[in-house]
Amino acid sequence: MTQSKTSLKGILILLLTALIWGSAFIAQSEGASHVKPFTFNSIRTLIGAFSLLPVIFLKERFTFGSKTKEAREQRRLDDKKIFVYGTFMGLALCFASNFQQFAFVDPNHSSGKIAFITATYMFLVPIIGIFLKKRVSIVTWVCVFIGFLGLYFLCIDERGLGSITQSDILAFICAFFFAIQILLIERFAPGLDGVKLSCVQFFVSGLITFVLMFIFEKPNLTSIKSAGIPILYAGIMSSGVAYTLQVIGQQFCEATLASLIMCMESVFAVLMEAAFAVWFLAGGKILSLREIFGCSIMFFAIILSQLAQIFVQKKARNF
Repeated sequence: MTQSKTSLKGILILLLTALIWGSAFIAQSEGASHVKPFTFNSIRTLIGAFSLLPVIFLKERFTFGSKTKEAREQRRLDDKKIFVYGTFMGLALCFASNFQQFAFVDPNHSSGKIAFITATYMFLVPIIGIFLKKRVSIVTWVCVFIGFLGLYFLCIDERGLGSITQSDILAFICAFFFAIQILLIERFAPGLDGVKLSCVQFFVSGLITFVLMFIFEKPNLTSIKSAGIPILYAGIMSSGVAYTLQVIGQQFCEATLASLIMCMESVFAVLMEAAFAVWFLAGGKILSLREIFGCSIMFFAIILSQLAQIFVQKKARNF
């Protein structure tokens, strides 16, 4: 791995990832009004996994035949690693995605609010990184403080802690597991096939959720058809495309900076939710002024963190 891991290519890939995820919050919200969380997530995640199989097949078909015997042996070793590492990533994804989808069950939820709370993985990544002996700068700690201050205004109103909803708590737990997943990708993804790794994590997460669906829910074909478009979008775009882009993009971007870029999904989600409400005259679940203020503070923390990270990397290259 090179000394400066972050590149423009990685940043652009992760920004596209964030854009797709931001739009998927609307699909998740719409899907939650038709089917229960395990049903929605199991189908969307398995769709994401199956959508990657043709890509893997084509890659294998056009590259495998030209490789030497040593390269083929290395490929078999890599595939074993992909299966093991993808399983760990899939477990983290399973927890994260299901906690997030349960956050949408609250009829008074706001997609934008859930998106911003989910974005606290940006602050949790460096905190968890301490236990992995990763250094955290003073500026990062300042950004963490500012971010959680924004989270206070976003989740807590004049009523105090009583204003924290179950949806808020579930979204924060989801953020914790997404932080774990981001760190696992940083640890395991470099040097491996990102599409295969992503496919394995989807199958692991999807199959576990599929079992939970039959244990705790009663899936209904009519309801699933009603949520068909949101499920397909979340499955193909948010899962199949975006999570694969995340795995690939993180190979060119350090975990803390990657988390900062990807949490731009929250900004995209708020903008798209507002546009969706205006377009369909739905009124709906737009954030209050206090919540918008909290989002603004969190967004400031995101930008400050990114600028600080860029400055540190530039300074390191000059030495």
